[in-house]
Parts: sequence; structure tokens; C-alpha cells
Amino acid sequence: MRAMVFVLVMAAVFIATSVDGQAQQRDFSKTQIKTTKIAGNFYTLEGEGGTIGVLAGPDGVLMVDSQFAPLGDRIVAAIKQISDGRIRFLINTHVHGDHTGGNENIGKLGAAIFARENLRMRLVKPEPLPDGKPGEPAPPLALPVVTYDAPLTIRMNGEDVQLIPVPVAHTDGDTMVYFPNANVIMTGDFYRSVGYPNIDRARGGTMNGMLAGFDAVIKLARADTRIVPGHGPIVDKTAVAAHRDMMIAVRDKVAALVRQNKSQEEVVAAKPTADFDAKVPATTAAIADRFVGQLYQELKSAR
Repeated sequence: MRAMVFVLVMAAVFIATSVDGQAQQRDFSKTQIKTTKIAGNFYTLEGEGGTIGVLAGPDGVLMVDSQFAPLGDRIVAAIKQISDGRIRFLINTHVHGDHTGGNENIGKLGAAIFARENLRMRLVKPEPLPDGKPGEPAPPLALPVVTYDAPLTIRMNGEDVQLIPVPVAHTDGDTMVYFPNANVIMTGDFYRSVGYPNIDRARGGTMNGMLAGFDAVIKLARADTRIVPGHGPIVDKTAVAAHRDMMIAVRDKVAALVRQNKSQEEVVAAKPTADFDAKVPATTAAIADRFVGQLYQELKSAR
């Protein structure tokens, strides 16, 4: 029992540090920014943290997410290799620091930041740190200046870039971004092609909202649409459908144990992800246990 409690505590610590403490715990000195042309004038940048999207062209640059603050100069230098460097717009897919940590860097360049209203609120009033100390509010230049909770379109560089809210999924401020001409969807972290889903309940995430997000991607995507997850390799809609089906299968196993009045420790110990552990890329026992715990907490609270 003590060992199981330890696992659950460590999983909770993992969530907290992976969300709010990443920049302080990482050494970025050797990080290089990898630029990949995906389609036409759309590129991805990979360094540390979430994948960045870049739409370049005569109207300037539109970015999706900003990674960590210490990488700002390297990210801007990479963008200048594929454009004139005029970053006009930055879209945040969700609040976590590996996607918003570089906001201030981009804001200082004069870019307008777009995000869901809840995301802005959480940057202004962040969750307490794992040690209980208050979170540090984002500086003014890191804050979104345009907020929305309905679909929004930005027309530039031959694209009708669609910002599509995904309510209460990974967090309560998620957005997926659709580039119809490039035939690309960026999901942020409500869909990741590595590991099990992470329902950040402390920041408003929900199981049903995440499943609805998967369905929205599957419905929007064509057979050849490239889906760029927050983390992991680019996939197509069949991979998202398989991920959704896996989550439903694990949910149903957890729900059956909840109906038997099992405790969270007992449900985690039952290993309801066992049928999928070997099939889910880049996962660990801690990540699987975290996922099961999140499902348990939501299903238990709904009874």
C-alpha cells in the first residue's frame, strides 16, 4: 500500500513539475532548433517542449506556440531562415509553460498573441507551485491580447487559419489550429502521439472533453491531413482514432472497477492499461498510472 501511495504521489509531482517547473529544471545550452518544411509555406520547429508551427509568407509570420523562454533567440533565428522574420501573430494552444514560456520573447517583437480566455486567465492567475507557493503571473507582454471562445479565422499568406476551441480537454483553454490549404491540423497537447493522455484536472481538463476533441479532429481531418500533435511524430486521422479507442477501452475498465467501489490505489494496481502499454510509444509506468488516476478521479466524482 505504501509503495502504491508513493507511486501516486510521484505521479502528481511529475504532473506539476512537467507543467510549471520545466524551464527551471532543464539545461537548454545544447538545444538546437530543428526546422522541417511540412507543406508549402508551413513549417514545424522542434527544440524542447511542444512543437511550434510556423506559417511564413509575404504577410509576415504566424506562429503556433512558443516553447520555453531561454530558447527565444534560437527560435527567432530559425524563423529568419525561412522568412523575413516579421512575426505578426502567435497562437497559444494551451497554457502549459513548454508552449507559452516564450510568449514574452515574441511579444517584445510586436506580435499579437491569441488564445482562449481561460488560458489568459491562468497566465494572469497561475496555479500554486508544488510546494504551495503562489505561481508567478506572466509578464504583460506574454499575455494574449486577443481572446476568444468561438471559432476564429486569421487570413494571411494564402491561408484561412482556423482557431477552433476545444473546451475542457487537456485543459480548459485548448485550441486546435487548422491550416486548410497546407492540410495540417495542430492539436496542442489534447492529442499527443506519444504516451498516454494527460487530463490536467487542476487546470480544467476533463475526460469527456478530451474524447470530444479527438472526435473533432477525426471529423475535420481528411484522409491525407497531417496532424501535428503537441508532442510526438506527425500522424494521420487513423492514429487519432486508435488513440481515442484506446482511451475509451481503458476508461471502461476503470469505470467497472469504480462501480465495484475500488480505491484509486486498487484501480491503479489492477493495471487497466496493460493491454496497451506495449503499443503506446514512449510511455512509462508512471505516465500510465497518472492517466489511470485521472480517469478514476473523474469517474468517481461523477457517481
